[in-house]
Amino acid sequence: MSHATNSEMSGFHLVGKLLEHASRPDPYPIYAEFRARGPLWIEEMSSLVVTGYHDCETLLRDPRLSAERWRFFQPDGAADPYPQDAPASVRRPWFLSLDPPDHTRLRRLVSSAFTARTVARMEDSVTRLVDECLDRAADGETFDVMSGLAYSLPVTVICRMLGVPQADERLFHRWTAQLTRLLDGFSNPGDGNEEWAGGMVDMHRYVNDLVAERRRSPRRDDLISELLAAQEGGDVLSHDELVSTIVLLLVAGHETTVNLIANGVLALLRHPGHLAALRADPGTASAVVEETLRYDPPVQLTARVAKEDMSVGKAKVPAGSLVILLLAAAHRDPEANPDPDRFDPSREQVRHLGFGFGPHFCLGSPLARLEGRVALAAFARRVRGPELVADPPPYREHINLRGVSELLVSHAGVTR
Repeated sequence: MSHATNSEMSGFHLVGKLLEHASRPDPYPIYAEFRARGPLWIEEMSSLVVTGYHDCETLLRDPRLSAERWRFFQPDGAADPYPQDAPASVRRPWFLSLDPPDHTRLRRLVSSAFTARTVARMEDSVTRLVDECLDRAADGETFDVMSGLAYSLPVTVICRMLGVPQADERLFHRWTAQLTRLLDGFSNPGDGNEEWAGGMVDMHRYVNDLVAERRRSPRRDDLISELLAAQEGGDVLSHDELVSTIVLLLVAGHETTVNLIANGVLALLRHPGHLAALRADPGTASAVVEETLRYDPPVQLTARVAKEDMSVGKAKVPAGSLVILLLAAAHRDPEANPDPDRFDPSREQVRHLGFGFGPHFCLGSPLARLEGRVALAAFARRVRGPELVADPPPYREHINLRGVSELLVSHAGVTR
């Protein structure tokens, strides 16, 4: 057996180890094994796995790679998972999964409404919501940070930004939970998963109605009205583009921020010195957020499709192949971050790709950072003597959007 075949089998074996649920609490040793092999071609998957920080950063802005992964996973003739009467918007790809010029046009229109000013004026309401979550935690001796704070905060924030009636917010909790598996990237839309398909259709129907209502009665203080008014050089979002974009903001912005908050609290509980430092100086919360994004990122990987034959390092990548960028592995590349396995919010420089890089850099990053900063600072300030009930805590099945299913904390009280 040739050396190349051995290498390919080793790579495929590592993928198998990563897919095992037993690896979910700590996949980082597996990422280190991947990184030791450099860019690794895996024949069984027709895929290249990339783990070096410099390689990932470079490839995220390489025009030879396409973000239109749905063309790879959904070839022509694939079964349509949606009913015939589903809204047309449900079949429109999210702009996150489009290449220029379509991506450039849609992103420009959306970013004109999703501004730093829009996010900055949310800080007071985010602070109130976090305090309400922690007020409820005061009633018991234990507190599930996941359900009581990390999960409830982001969907409430984005619903209120969009102007969703408060009574309907519970619907989005359910729909985003159903759609997480699709967003995770390891579920094929043609595999008969009726739960996520039904959730997607229901959400699109609701948002279609919400947009139609807002067209009739525009408001000044919500993101849907701003998106309806957004235009660039006479260009505007079509109805289906607008609905698809709103669903993207609801789903993608929710699940990633959930993990950011939960992973940050988990890291602080495991490093009580840093928790005490944050309690003493809430102004360091932004540094804790950035180190969490590096050390245990909400999004572990992303993928692109090679539009032409290309090489990455010594690996040859044929056109049409998948290029998997293990961002969580890249963050622990010692060439990018010295002593990378140490959680240290006080490190001089934090290099991470937690919000991507290049043309697809996350539009929602200011909001995620705001929610993470406010939530972590308030947890440190208000929750006295917090300790993990179980370490490691239980994890969800997701590989990419890897996160805990429960984060139970005992405490000596919650200050008002």
